[in-house]
Amino acid sequence: MASEKKVFLYEEVAKHNQIKDCWLIISGKVYDVTPFMEDHPGGDDVLLSSTGKDATNDFEDVGHSDSAREMMAKYCIGEIDATTIPKKRKYLPPQQPSYNPDKTNDFVIKILQFLLPLLILGLAFAVRQYTKKD
Repeated sequence: MASEKKVFLYEEVAKHNQIKDCWLIISGKVYDVTPFMEDHPGGDDVLLSSTGKDATNDFEDVGHSDSAREMMAKYCIGEIDATTIPKKRKYLPPQQPSYNPDKTNDFVIKILQFLLPLLILGLAFAVRQYTKKD
């Protein structure tokens, strides 16, 4: 086929992020995987989670077979204009409260870890003695 593939802007591809309209960017190419959604072995959620970004790493990390790679050709609808893909955002971990170990709390927890089993054992013994027939 001698016709040139269409070149898509990232913003255009990112809009196609639904089960009935799903496009992916893999290795610089744009794939319309909508007809494949129900047949994808990993389920449609896997494909949907890869929309709106360059899904190359997601695709490669799974270790797709050669036949899967060959199958992709029929879903290729063009190429992505790489200059329109947003730069990777630096990962910012979720904010977590700083851990401030409290010596008093540690002591109380250790005491409870020791006393609670003894208390349960004593309670079991008392119930046994109380319900024991003479």
